[in-house]
Amino acid sequence: MQLATRDASTDYLIAPDPAAPRLTRAVEGVDHEGNRTRISVVEERPLTIFLNAQEIVTAMTIGDYPEYLALGFLRNQGMLGPEEVVLGVDYDEELETVVVRTDGQTSYEEKLKKKTRTSGCAVGTVFGDMMEGLEGVTLPQVEVRTSDLYALASLINRTPSLYLEAGAIHGTVLCQGDRPLVYMEDVGRHNAVDKIAGWMLSEGVSAGDKLLYTTGRLTSEMVIKTAMMGIPVLASRSGFTAWGVEIARQVGLTLIGRMRGKRFVCLSGEERVLRDADPEAVGDEDARHRRKSARE
Repeated sequence: MQLATRDASTDYLIAPDPAAPRLTRAVEGVDHEGNRTRISVVEERPLTIFLNAQEIVTAMTIGDYPEYLALGFLRNQGMLGPEEVVLGVDYDEELETVVVRTDGQTSYEEKLKKKTRTSGCAVGTVFGDMMEGLEGVTLPQVEVRTSDLYALASLINRTPSLYLEAGAIHGTVLCQGDRPLVYMEDVGRHNAVDKIAGWMLSEGVSAGDKLLYTTGRLTSEMVIKTAMMGIPVLASRSGFTAWGVEIARQVGLTLIGRMRGKRFVCLSGEERVLRDADPEAVGDEDARHRRKSARE
């Protein structure tokens, strides 16, 4: 079976914009031979997220899609439950803040105040809350076709991106079947996932028939976020952590990593993988992507 090649400029709903002037900066330096060189480097900007009147966190981000990032962060951290009614998301570029407003005080605002008063750092407790949220999660058991995996990897790897332009960045792509829908990038892989979660929440997009592709490691937090979003398949170019695999098996998430060219490894949900494509018909990974991965 020869896999068809599609144009990397496929109809994404949202795609990276590596030419956007605010996302990178040209910086001069010296290379290994002592020659002057000028390269693009990714910008980092602080973004402070408020839930109503409560300041939640300041994240370092590249600065695109701040409203989606704020919504997705609050939802993925369990701070904005499905019962909450979002009245507005207000971004102030000058103050570098996003305020997510609901129709009333959420239960999390008071919880966060108590955690801050007692420990000065709520991160560990927030993670515990996320783990508790998994208790009621039941993911749909969907079939994953290897022909779709190969097609997605080829398209995503050939899509113009900040990763190929400047490196030092992670990408996450929401996919359906063999079509990549929304491609987000950021300096942190969790930010990229949160942007997708925020877009899905804002647009009312269902999760049960989607796949999430990421360039980052398949850690426990990545698995938890994907499961909390209701997405049944998580795939990555990178590797796994043992706890990430354990949680994926617990919640029924299909977990596929080390996707390079024709190769991949499935450590959870292998019974749902349909091998409908001959690996020998799959081309090698794009050379630019291999070189970039080796340098980073």
